Amino acid sequence: MSRRVVITGLGIVSPIGNDKDEVWSSVKAGRCGIGPITLYDTSEQKVKLAGEVKNLDLEAYVDRRESRKMDRYTQFAMAAAEQAMRDSGLLESSADASRDRWGVIMSSGIGGIGTIENEKVRGMEKGYDRVSPYFIPMSIANMAAGHIAIRYGLHGMCASVVTACASAANAIGDSFRHIRDGYGDVMVAGGAEAAITPLCIGGFTSLKALSPATDPERASIPFDAERSGFVMGEGAGALILEEYEHARARNAHIYAEISGYGVNCDAYHITAPSPEGTGAEKCMRLALEDAGIAPEDVDYINAHGTSTRMNDSCESAAIRRIFADDPLRVRVSSTKSMTGHLLGASAAVEAVITAQAVEKGFVPPTVNYRVPDPECNLNVVPRQGYPVKIRYALSNSFGFGGHNVTLVFRKAIEQ
Repeated sequence: MSRRVVITGLGIVSPIGNDKDEVWSSVKAGRCGIGPITLYDTSEQKVKLAGEVKNLDLEAYVDRRESRKMDRYTQFAMAAAEQAMRDSGLLESSADASRDRWGVIMSSGIGGIGTIENEKVRGMEKGYDRVSPYFIPMSIANMAAGHIAIRYGLHGMCASVVTACASAANAIGDSFRHIRDGYGDVMVAGGAEAAITPLCIGGFTSLKALSPATDPERASIPFDAERSGFVMGEGAGALILEEYEHARARNAHIYAEISGYGVNCDAYHITAPSPEGTGAEKCMRLALEDAGIAPEDVDYINAHGTSTRMNDSCESAAIRRIFADDPLRVRVSSTKSMTGHLLGASAAVEAVITAQAVEKGFVPPTVNYRVPDPECNLNVVPRQGYPVKIRYALSNSFGFGGHNVTLVFRKAIEQ
């Protein structure tokens, strides 16, 4: 028999706040975290805006000496994981002292790109044998998961899924299956990214994926007819997933339940989604089937909603076909309008927000949405969110390479 999987801890570092409460306050206020890039000089580059993490007290989570051995993405991951572990109460729990059935899947789409760029410069100036001895462990994409496992003594599964912008969604979904199918009891799941760097921004600019807008309120505008590309964000999200009876035995607070996971591949193009969103549609149907629910049970969708021409129109077409009986009934928003697109961390940040939306009965807004696009004819929640009872919510994540993931969140119920 499949086991139930619940969310008992949340941690987040993002452009709109550095803990779950601050982020939720920003969501309710419709606050946008996008602004001019301050991490480096943009004078020679076309793109000037991003969603940077602001005012993070890293020493509250990571020792200064240890943090020097971590790329920025790993630092974010450690802060989010520490918040989630504290929030869950597991740090004070004496249960499962060996932690052989506790694990972690913490993903990143790119990993330590900042370290790679910095050490390349150092190698050119001083010789490549003089690069940092921590260069390799700082740059590889699995090291956030490794650091988290070491810190908390997690002796179960430890992995990092790399599926571009779907990475953290796969991390959460794979952790969900791991617990549901009896292989573990507790998983730290999520993703981290720190890709606001000259090379990374330049690469996406050359790909014509980033918005060249200079007005923060008209840059990341998912589903808006005037959208011109996505805005890079950075940060991390971490969720504690726990087997229901394990959580109930220690009287843990339950935010929501993960009840379904759909995953597939367009197998169509390295960067473009399949025409008309056929892969995304199939993925959402797989998630609904896995959760044992029908489209009419879903009240809210946290869309992938990147603010690119192709993604938004294809995702909209897929949603309209699934909810064909009444496509405007289900409420849709993209919280990337507030945070920007955090690549491999985006699904984790969105999962933290969606879990709270389900728990609190409030649909987040798509801030700065002004000009409806006929190709995105959905019930887009504009500018300000509002209270709504949410039974089930979907969260979509789609990545370069054709990777598609849909997660199903269910309001926590006692059984």
